Amino acid sequence: MRIGIDGIPLASPRTGVGHYTFELAKTLALIAPSADFTLISPKPPGSNRVGESKLDAPANLHNIYLSPSLLNLRWWSLSLPIYLTRRPLDLFHGTNYDIPLWIKRPSVVTIHDLSLLLHPDTHEQRLVSRGRRRLPLMARSATMIITPSQSVKREACEYLEIESSKIAVTPLAPRSIFEPIEREKTLETRRRLGIKDDFVLFVGTIEPRKNLLTLARAFDDILRTTSLRPQLVIAGMEGWLTNDFFAFIKRTGLEEHICFTGYLHDEDLRALYSSCSVFAYPSLYEGFGLPTLEAMACGAPVICSRIPAIVETVGETACLIDPADRSELAGAIVCLLEDEQARKQLSMSGLERVKAFSWERTARATLEVYERALAM
Repeated sequence: MRIGIDGIPLASPRTGVGHYTFELAKTLALIAPSADFTLISPKPPGSNRVGESKLDAPANLHNIYLSPSLLNLRWWSLSLPIYLTRRPLDLFHGTNYDIPLWIKRPSVVTIHDLSLLLHPDTHEQRLVSRGRRRLPLMARSATMIITPSQSVKREACEYLEIESSKIAVTPLAPRSIFEPIEREKTLETRRRLGIKDDFVLFVGTIEPRKNLLTLARAFDDILRTTSLRPQLVIAGMEGWLTNDFFAFIKRTGLEEHICFTGYLHDEDLRALYSSCSVFAYPSLYEGFGLPTLEAMACGAPVICSRIPAIVETVGETACLIDPADRSELAGAIVCLLEDEQARKQLSMSGLERVKAFSWERTARATLEVYERALAM
């Protein structure tokens, strides 16, 4: 079996889709040594290259970078299809919503969520317009579709009018580095980043869908109405449509109580997950909600949104709140900050929950999808 995989998500510092692409490709190659896997991209790999992990890249995992050309300006419709006609590949897997047009071999596309269609106000208009054009086309053109949750599968069936039998669910998993570490071992990271002992943590890109404005409002309520003085730590890159969020922080004088770390590598994230008092993830919409599992894998007590995909991911092992209700969010944070036993209980149940997820399970389920697509 010779599989081509979209390598574009590895061209920049990895976030959700990049981590999915890397972990999946690496694990596929490990569990299927007789198969051949090639990551293909018109962009050079970023700082997180194939092989940057506890294990070296398996010998059957390759990374092909096609040097820039005029053809690459039309990568999906022209350049990649032409390239694939010259390569003896059996199947192509688009790990980030896209597959090449005019492909004459089986294809699989991963649709991580339908936020561009269901929550267009949380994205830039140009991306919404592109998504409305391309998502239905990609879904129809692919031989098989992968979603990370049953929730996204149901949405794809309804909004993209796709037959259920064409969609397979392969849940994601925390990366192996995420495990609890002793608080003393987190001190260097926290001091370097300017983080206090008692802090509430959020991890993710700063963008409207993550609902950080509601988190900031809830945090402001806590500071104004209680004697608690935790720090709010937001770990992630600045994304888009952030003016309202930053304006609120400036207007309320919250700057001195919030630490923006920017993008962090896994070692630093593990230190923060392992030492935070509470992990808060009040997202408005998710396809899976991987940061909740990462936090649980490190023993963090988690507060997250009571929305379908996240409930499917965390089960009953987190404190679930209405993401539109800042009072409920603030109350949940206060409750956990004041109740050490409740924090310990959530931590223990979260550590048990993550045992149900692994990248090997994800990769084996993905191999089954490839085999179904090749047989069709």
